[in-house]
Amino acid sequence: MPILWLVLIVLALGAVGYILGRQRAMASAGGDARHLHSLPSYYGSNVAIKAVVPALVLMVIWLLVQPVYINTHVSGMLSETAIPDNSSRGLVMSEVRRTAEGLSNAVNQGLMTEEFATSARADMADVTQRLKDAGQIVTSEVTQPIMRAAQEYRVLSSSLQLYMSIAVILLALLGAAWGLRESQKDFRARNTVEFSVRMLLIGAASIAILTTLGIVLSLVFNTIEFFRLYPAADFFFGLNWAPSFSGRGGSSDLGVLPLLWGTLYISIVALAVAVPIGLFAAIYLSEYASSRVRSVAKPMLEVLAGIPTIVYGLFALLTVGPMLLKVFGDEGLGIMQAGTAVMTAGLVMGIMLIPFVSSLSDDIINAVPQSMRDGSYGLGATKSETIKQVVMPAALPGIVGAVLLAASRAIGETMIVVLGAGAAARLSLNPFEAMTTVTAKIVSQLTGDADFASPEALVAFALGMTLFVITLGLNIFALFIVRKYREQYE
Repeated sequence: MPILWLVLIVLALGAVGYILGRQRAMASAGGDARHLHSLPSYYGSNVAIKAVVPALVLMVIWLLVQPVYINTHVSGMLSETAIPDNSSRGLVMSEVRRTAEGLSNAVNQGLMTEEFATSARADMADVTQRLKDAGQIVTSEVTQPIMRAAQEYRVLSSSLQLYMSIAVILLALLGAAWGLRESQKDFRARNTVEFSVRMLLIGAASIAILTTLGIVLSLVFNTIEFFRLYPAADFFFGLNWAPSFSGRGGSSDLGVLPLLWGTLYISIVALAVAVPIGLFAAIYLSEYASSRVRSVAKPMLEVLAGIPTIVYGLFALLTVGPMLLKVFGDEGLGIMQAGTAVMTAGLVMGIMLIPFVSSLSDDIINAVPQSMRDGSYGLGATKSETIKQVVMPAALPGIVGAVLLAASRAIGETMIVVLGAGAAARLSLNPFEAMTTVTAKIVSQLTGDADFASPEALVAFALGMTLFVITLGLNIFALFIVRKYREQYE
């Protein structure tokens, strides 16, 4: 049964349970709600919660555990001879999952019958071609061990999906029956419902933590898989980036230093644009602008934050790049060869970061107490002297934190770099040359007809892990600066 239908059935049982629980509670009180401990809606909600929540929790846990169980079972079917020397069991299991998915797609599209998909005597060349016709990515001809494992994978998936549907619906019915049994006039339904709501809020607050944990684990496991196939020293200290999909293992150079340099260089140019403009705009809006000007200028400035990054990328590609080429290219200084360059992406990215720096700095400057300004004026200081010697020192820790957070945003940008900076991975100090970043290469490594069992594709996870560690370090450093030097005002 599809997951969507299963969820709808559980929700329908919860809705029916709500109505029956409310009616049963009213019947136990003789139709007079004043004889109930709680409002009638609490009794209905208690039944609905007991019917829906345990069933959905079981479904989520089942969906998390099922792939692990299937992978463990099917992986045990693969002998060591079925694993190539330059591959691993995990990569072969990836091929098994893709083959199983391709078989299901081919059956659904009518390219093969169910009997053919489950046959142990099917021609492997024919199977491979039909999988490709079904739109499935097949890195090489499907082998007999992978075909048998994929067939077992499909059987287990189908069986466990059926068992899950039965278990979830049965648990929903049992929960509804439990809630109906409790729907008596003396039952403290309000206490139970409020406790359930509190647990729901705690669970919602935990989603961010669990999501972060899931992201980290997925990056870590795939990064470990990559370093089993490619030396870590060559990755972290290599000076050349030249991936090749000619074969597994190949002769690719996957040194990350050119990508890190491009990321750092473009981010520096972006911050050189965003920090002065954003900071000066924040000082003007908070200290000099009238309320009427501020009410118009601040929203217009923050409109920049709502523009999609793909639009910024097109602006870099179609406007800023040709403009810089006209000034610094053959018609001008002759030092720029193409419109895609570090300077192009850096300038546009800096424009994108202006409202980020401006808004945070404006809030931080406005948080400085007015009494400090008044004291400075009372000592005879001018407005500019007050801003320079009183307001800015007090707000400096927060401003530094805002700049570091903007740096994290710049490091993680993708579309502007893809369209504005080019795709060349090089170590150069010339800002008018094309370069690329870590995020741009993550996109390129995971698109196209790539061999996802090769280090050239798995390197995207190592790049993502590297970027995650860098941005996490910057965010932690920003929070440390803000907390350590934050002034406490009364």
